Amino acid sequence: MLSYNDLKEGQMFVYEGSPYEVISFAFLRMQQRKPVAQTQIKNLITGKILERNFHMNETFEEVEIEKQNVKYLYNSKDQYWFCDAKDPSKRFSMTEEALGTPVHFTKANTEAQALKWRGDIINVIFPIKAELKIVETPPGEKGNSASNTTKTAKLETGSEIQVPMFVNQGDIVRVNTSSGAYVERVEKAAGGL
Repeated sequence: MLSYNDLKEGQMFVYEGSPYEVISFAFLRMQQRKPVAQTQIKNLITGKILERNFHMNETFEEVEIEKQNVKYLYNSKDQYWFCDAKDPSKRFSMTEEALGTPVHFTKANTEAQALKWRGDIINVIFPIKAELKIVETPPGEKGNSASNTTKTAKLETGSEIQVPMFVNQGDIVRVNTSSGAYVERVEKAAGGL
């Protein structure tokens, strides 16, 4: 059993019959009252984020999560399909809502980790960073490498991000999959500025 002192960021536990992960945690102590753990928790099945306060006397069941290597295959409508990394015949799908932002920055055949709880796959964890090709963006201009201005760029996955003005079509950029933010240019397109 976990106490409320164990609820640190990244800790997984069972709350109201579902597995949750602590996203943020802070102690809150009001005058002449017992301290409270103020948290943001994410439901690992639905992806829904809740804000909850927990008291000193509360205990929680620790979640026993198994991890399994899987490969992202493709998406069709709102369903994203995966297979076991070792056995492509073992396939399963999940919704965009359950997977969250990282799925928008994931190419086919990307390896990921499936989280299993009580024998069922409840979520998929993608790599934090992805290298993706820019397929469409307005041309860059010489001299704009030091400014903070950005422009919209379409990635090979179909998602759009904001990139610095010096990034051009054909460049390969590194993207933070959890926030969808540009990190750096990895490779310049042939004939680029």
